[in-house]
Amino acid sequence: MPSRPARTAYLGRSALTAPPEDGTTLTAPLKGRSARGAVLVVVCLAALLPGGSAWAAPYRDPLAGSGRLAVRSCPEPAIVQGGIPRTREYVTAILKCLDKSWSAHLGRARLDFRKPAVRFYEAPEPRVCGVAWPDGAAAFYCTNRGRLVFPLTGHWIEDRTDLYPLKVAAHEYGHHVQSLTGIRRHYESAVRAGKAPQAELSRRYELQADCLSGVFLGSVWRSLDRTDRDWAALLEATRASGDDPDGHRGHGGGATRARWLKRGYQTLSPGACDTWSAPSAKVS
Repeated sequence: MPSRPARTAYLGRSALTAPPEDGTTLTAPLKGRSARGAVLVVVCLAALLPGGSAWAAPYRDPLAGSGRLAVRSCPEPAIVQGGIPRTREYVTAILKCLDKSWSAHLGRARLDFRKPAVRFYEAPEPRVCGVAWPDGAAAFYCTNRGRLVFPLTGHWIEDRTDLYPLKVAAHEYGHHVQSLTGIRRHYESAVRAGKAPQAELSRRYELQADCLSGVFLGSVWRSLDRTDRDWAALLEATRASGDDPDGHRGHGGGATRARWLKRGYQTLSPGACDTWSAPSAKVS
């Protein structure tokens, strides 16, 4: 088990916007506050389940009862070595750890696994995954293509010595796990059915990814050569990165994000990340 830190959290903020003309929905940086480190998810509305009620019957998270993520070794490589940025090498190494951890876990749970496709860009392109690349985006998960997208430059990874880049990768990979297990389809069906405010459904989706990233961080913590001070710094930054109270509240307040990340970190259990069954007050 990882040592228990004093606090918890996640960086990166974004908001669900209206679908553009190409039929996709884009999570874009909130207005009114800094978009640095924003994390995006591109959702294909064409994959919505046709008709029906999302919550006509009690929902059971497919990760419930799947046990704990196995403790593994995942030493962090240096992001900068000899004065030369090694961002691609860093993210690639973390993704290999994520592949091993989640493929083994889903296999034990008799759930299908496939690696996500990965694309790196030296700098933001005009368009990616069929939409414009928003300013300040940290990373994408393109749900309609099962693809993780990482820019190799920007505040999210340049000149950093903290856990933030690892957290971004683990959160985006959490969205891939949601896609593999059918959780994303449940989310999209719930949006389609209008069984809850769209902002609340978005928060449940994003907070679950926060929690799943905490599960992974907890499972590899002993191999990271980090201290509780490193963890506390990440958590404090997460508390400061919650939804703007005056904007679209699609990710959750800072304290809420911290609680779900901490829950994943301490339990190591993906089943503990069932935000869909949580009361609305727990996903505010």
